[in-house]
Amino acid sequence: MSKIRVAIVTPGTFAIPSEKSSSVELAVMQTAKQMAGEAELTVFGKKTVRQPSRETRGGIRFIRPPRRNYIRNISRILKKLKPDIIQVENRPRFARFLKKRFPDTHVALSLHSTTFISKPKITPQALASCLQHADSIIVNSHFLKTHIANAVPETESKIVVNHLGADPERFIPKWEADQSKRLAKLRKLGLEGKKIILYVGRLIPIKGVHHLLRAMPAIAAIEPNAVLLIIGSAFYGSKRKTPYVKRLRRMAAPIKRHVRFIPYVGHASIPSWFQLADAVVVPSPEREAFGLVNVEAMATGLPVVAAGAGGITEIIEHGQSGLLANPERLEEEIVAYVTHVLNDSEFARKLGEQAVRRVRDHFTWKKTAERLLEHYRNMEKAGDREADRPEEQQAT
Repeated sequence: MSKIRVAIVTPGTFAIPSEKSSSVELAVMQTAKQMAGEAELTVFGKKTVRQPSRETRGGIRFIRPPRRNYIRNISRILKKLKPDIIQVENRPRFARFLKKRFPDTHVALSLHSTTFISKPKITPQALASCLQHADSIIVNSHFLKTHIANAVPETESKIVVNHLGADPERFIPKWEADQSKRLAKLRKLGLEGKKIILYVGRLIPIKGVHHLLRAMPAIAAIEPNAVLLIIGSAFYGSKRKTPYVKRLRRMAAPIKRHVRFIPYVGHASIPSWFQLADAVVVPSPEREAFGLVNVEAMATGLPVVAAGAGGITEIIEHGQSGLLANPERLEEEIVAYVTHVLNDSEFARKLGEQAVRRVRDHFTWKKTAERLLEHYRNMEKAGDREADRPEEQQAT
């Protein structure tokens, strides 16, 4: 049986593969690596000075057309490639553009968040048109499916939920890791003997970092050895300080002994930071469609305290594989839950062990890729059945 041919169109904003890409490109790369043996993959991405226009890595072909007229350039290349599936990442207008040019090819729109399906990025009318052109819409959570179905009800039947994952070979449980490396890094950072709370992600309002900082004085009063490490920046790979970042630093000033800002860290280095932590907090009170940081921290065996909102509630089982704070009492419950896991090592270990099992059972990139391939094979079979029907039946 011949391999299914899949062309994946990334937004063209970040290089792929790259340490300084967004979570969209990360998800594409991790899934593509798992699919490479089963499908013929072509990934389109941003052209950079350091990367060639065309190359093949790990069985994946990368094509990087000029940024100017990006989607039109891709369209011209697709005419020659003739893929079975065109998978468009997070750009509804790209999906509509390509479906109009390739009406006989299955065009799947893969959505990662609500950002590009909401104002000011797109109007409701344009969104409806774009979603109706897509043959299938792949989302990373039931939360995102419901959001889209409420916005454009006629698309509900073609929305497919495919949860994202973590790499269990990179994100290994703390108790299986080399403790000497952990202690050496803590010593180097001057954090030996401290209880480490970790935030990893972009420093933007919707991520809710300000809620965590508001909770820190109370956490520090209960646990004087607590230190919050805030890892990230406002923009991927940039140290530019936005008004929000400056606000966060002002909030941290009165408790500077308990808060440390760590500039942007590439994804390859994140596992080593997780190994330092005693707890991870994900304080996004709204619109978080999934949140890769949740499953990566869980794979490391860390107790995760997260806002019980959006797609996060599909990942964490409260009291079993993590703790979900009520968004209406977010700061109060962050204090209660974080201090609980910091001061009850047995409970923290139990949460961590169950989190590891949950990730391995449900949230690995291998499982994400298997579900995606199954969907595409089903779509291909459905297309073959439609093509085999007599013309009279197709017309009716």
